[in-house]
Amino acid sequence: MTITIYGIKSCSTMKKAFTKLDELGVSYEFHDYKKQGVDKEAVQRWVNALGVDKVLNKRGTTWRKLTDAQKSEADASIDAAIDLLVENTSMIKRPIVEGQIDDKNQGQPILLCGFDEAEFERVFG
Repeated sequence: MTITIYGIKSCSTMKKAFTKLDELGVSYEFHDYKKQGVDKEAVQRWVNALGVDKVLNKRGTTWRKLTDAQKSEADASIDAAIDLLVENTSMIKRPIVEGQIDDKNQGQPILLCGFDEAEFERVFG
């Protein structure tokens, strides 16, 4: 099993996700994109699989601090939205959980965005 959880360590939603993964006995690597950044290819992969509306957090203060022009550009162009997410990782919904569970899902990739306890239990339980 190879699981990476992406997010920001101090985020309360991340803490819930860490706790749930620990309870379920899931080993994972943590990638703090506030400190380590995130590459465009990863964000592109997430947006392609989940959609920009799922990955881009428009409720947070980082989105609200953008200019109207930046918001309009992100709404009009997925490429512009991806560039904004790479530059402003706080706008990526947390957590992003990516990887594979070899036995349970027959090697199928896993990509979750946001913390949903029932979904974590279904996927990892």
